[in-house]
Amino acid sequence: MNKIQVFTIAILLGYINLLFAAPPEWNHEEQATWWAIEDATKDLPMRYPFAECGVGQHQSPIDLATAKLNNTKKLNKLQSSYPIDTAPTFFNSGHGVQVNTSLNYKGEIKIGEESYPLIQFHFHEPSEHVIDGKPFAAELHYVHVSDDGKIIVVAAAIDIGAENPTFQTVLDNVPHEPSGKKTDANIAINPASLLPASLDPNDLDFYSFAGSLTTPPCSEGVQWYLLSQVITISATQLDQLKSFYSNNARSSQNINGRVLSSTN
Repeated sequence: MNKIQVFTIAILLGYINLLFAAPPEWNHEEQATWWAIEDATKDLPMRYPFAECGVGQHQSPIDLATAKLNNTKKLNKLQSSYPIDTAPTFFNSGHGVQVNTSLNYKGEIKIGEESYPLIQFHFHEPSEHVIDGKPFAAELHYVHVSDDGKIIVVAAAIDIGAENPTFQTVLDNVPHEPSGKKTDANIAINPASLLPASLDPNDLDFYSFAGSLTTPPCSEGVQWYLLSQVITISATQLDQLKSFYSNNARSSQNINGRVLSSTN
């Protein structure tokens, strides 16, 4: 791995763009005006580092009911390979519960012949993607980044139901203080165990659309793959997730003519 690749990965670990030396603070309560947040240390146009949150035309998340569905186009298979990570970092990003994979982790998503390493996964409560305005209890995002910086996010909606043991491992090990990290050689994580059990990992059913990061700087060029089946956590686990962050979800963005592709 060269220095450029390492730098690309470093950018995505926090799910924010670190092209700015010290990005201004933000929170989900002020998301309607993220675009207007100023960095007084910069000159125009860098004075407004999150401008794309307001002017972007391919923003995420979306209300799936507002998008035109195209299930006639032949799509490349979506194949996941998420082996156990023996040295993950449990991370409180300051905006959500997150797990960063280890530097030499081999987990990836494969789309056709292209492979994208799994860099991190994190959670939002409630879900960011909604259907006819109705959210799910929460949402899981697997974030993948290729060597050339292309971003693929695989998302799974979360409902209340059976407890998920892997999710409990995450909840029990992420520090409560913002920016807190925990790496323990005795704690491994299996990202694959968070996937919907009814889906074939070698041929995942999905909906896909072109979008953006859902947190500042809201950079576009992100391809989203929304899994067709939900995963479950218990009501107690949802309450524990809320004890870290609640309502850390961006509201639905204008579809602006985008088409939702589907394998179904």
